[in-house]
Amino acid sequence: MAQRTARTRRLDTVRALISRHSGPDAAFGRRLVLTVTATAVVAVPFALALVLVESQWAPLHRLDRTTAERLHRTALEHPAWVRFLDFLTGVVWDPVTMRLLVAALVVWLLSRRAWRLATWAGVTATSSALIGLLVKNAVERARPHLPEPVAHAPGFSFPSGHAMTATTSCAVLLLVLLPLVPRAWRAVPWAFAVTAVLGVGYTRVALGVHWVSDVVGGWLLGIAVVTATTLVFEAWRADTGRRRTAVGEGLEPELSSADDPEASLAARRPS
Repeated sequence: MAQRTARTRRLDTVRALISRHSGPDAAFGRRLVLTVTATAVVAVPFALALVLVESQWAPLHRLDRTTAERLHRTALEHPAWVRFLDFLTGVVWDPVTMRLLVAALVVWLLSRRAWRLATWAGVTATSSALIGLLVKNAVERARPHLPEPVAHAPGFSFPSGHAMTATTSCAVLLLVLLPLVPRAWRAVPWAFAVTAVLGVGYTRVALGVHWVSDVVGGWLLGIAVVTATTLVFEAWRADTGRRRTAVGEGLEPELSSADDPEASLAARRPS
């Protein structure tokens, strides 16, 4: 009897260990580790760019300088082109415009009771603005000083706030609204988003208010922020029994099929 009791205790201990390593807490731990690892990997390119900028790596410095001088000569020769670029970067692709679009999206999501998706969009946009500002003030890189400047901008240069805001805002809009776009037409919003992100970068360098490396740094940091918040959102979906989504279908495909996305998600949860 004593041997059976000891054996029973050992079996119970083994079952408890197996349960502990396969239950919700263990699953959360694994997802947390994967999220941190993936975010760190995505942040490596930005960290590398930051190191190269801070160390004033000669090849990068030459690229920044030669590109700025070449585009500056073009700007001086074509004042109408400068006015057009200024309109694009100051009105159409201005960070305020981008943030207002995201704010309108958040309000719309709240009206549809998509609480978590609205939170994700708001947190992504807000954290992007705060992180960009913190990095700018930590690096304190001076903006280009060119003869006969055609435009001016306040603050520090690295990373480009315009480029970072365009990246995160377009990503938020795409990942939320893609489920509402027919599959045959989904290349269109992608094309608009890529055009906006690349266009913002070009205008900032062409107007002489940023170096090329500032723009690339803004893109990379924006991608890192969106990746981090998206992985957290995907972890929530997994923890609540929702299927993992692909980039091409948006963060919450159920958004297109119900007036109450949260109720639709609950209905689709596996039993």
